[in-house]
Amino acid sequence: MFFALFSLLLFLTSCKSEMKDNSDRFKKGIFEIPAGEGYSKTTIIRKDSLQIEEYEKIVSISNDSTTSEKRIKHIDTLYIKWKNNFFYSLKMKSPKKELDKDPIYVQITKVTDTSYSFTAKIGFSKFKQDGTVYKVK
Repeated sequence: MFFALFSLLLFLTSCKSEMKDNSDRFKKGIFEIPAGEGYSKTTIIRKDSLQIEEYEKIVSISNDSTTSEKRIKHIDTLYIKWKNNFFYSLKMKSPKKELDKDPIYVQITKVTDTSYSFTAKIGFSKFKQDGTVYKVK
């Protein structure tokens, strides 16, 4: 029993110390998320307890004979609250839809010198998204 508890404690502290070296550098600065399906590249500015996101939503418009794309610029302001160096939550400052009222929980799953991978979940829904954020400045 003691050996199992000691092994678990040793495992947890060794993982934590390895990740601890990569701590605060993602809490402030300018970041980017590459373009995805239906969205352009997202630029993120983080300072203090605010995160400002700027992106374009790409909408397909179809007429009888042609299809074109329309880009709609969006700027969202969110409150960011860090629980620790690897978990934070986001809350829309001015929600426009019902879904925007739910917090977004973000778990950092992998860290490199210039980026981190994450899994995000909206409120208590089943919606989950994985992605990568790159630090620009």
